[in-house]
Amino acid sequence: MAKKPPTDSPRILNRKARHDYIIEETLEVGIMLTGSEVKSIRDGKVSIAEGFAAVDPKPMELWLYDVDIAAYTNAPVDSHAPKRKRKLLARKREIERLFGQTTSKGTTLIPLALYFNKRGIAKLELAVARGKQKGDKRESMRKDDAKKEMRRAMTRKRL
Repeated sequence: MAKKPPTDSPRILNRKARHDYIIEETLEVGIMLTGSEVKSIRDGKVSIAEGFAAVDPKPMELWLYDVDIAAYTNAPVDSHAPKRKRKLLARKREIERLFGQTTSKGTTLIPLALYFNKRGIAKLELAVARGKQKGDKRESMRKDDAKKEMRRAMTRKRL
């Protein structure tokens, strides 16, 4: 009988992404990993904040760069390179569509979250995003502060 995957696996988030970028579209893709990388992700030793994805147009493949998956402590010494490029798994039509969207200036593919689905398969939430200007960031912060104030006022009124 097959083992059930653990449900306590962490969901690694890129918190800076929504602050630094305007998210236009999200997509869930698979990610090719080695065994020691999977175990390291389950331990939560991952940083996706600096990561980005790019489409290689010749073979029409999707690759993930600069995501730091720390070496697993119980693995052999030469287990995996922490910042190696990793292949992302998506349908060819989706990759072609992403390639078309990212050719425009200022648009990029950034990882939002890395997690395991119910079947225990590693998934990456990828976003098509445009960088925010300084004024856009300030405006977003003002809106967030206004929402917080409204929530605080509503809780005070109920008491």
